[in-house]
Amino acid sequence: MKIEQAKEIVIQVISEVLEGDTEVTEEMHLIGGESLLDSMKLVEVCLALEDLADDHGFEFDWTSEAAMSKSRGMFRSVSALAEEFASQSEA
Repeated sequence: MKIEQAKEIVIQVISEVLEGDTEVTEEMHLIGGESLLDSMKLVEVCLALEDLADDHGFEFDWTSEAAMSKSRGMFRSVSALAEEFASQSEA
């Protein structure tokens, strides 16, 4: 999966979780004080991405030790999460 497709998917999922209340950008923070997502909404995003990954023929693993060690990096922005999603689709 190309990064642009992954960005579209991640932005769509986050928009749905936020119920369209805000415009989702690639630079939007997913964790920390500036995030619009609380921990439960972030889990919703990850579960939705798991389902979509399955539809695209791969497993999106955001719970593994390797993913958790990258969690601050992976969840720092929409773009970073999309990069991880695309990367896992190629593995």
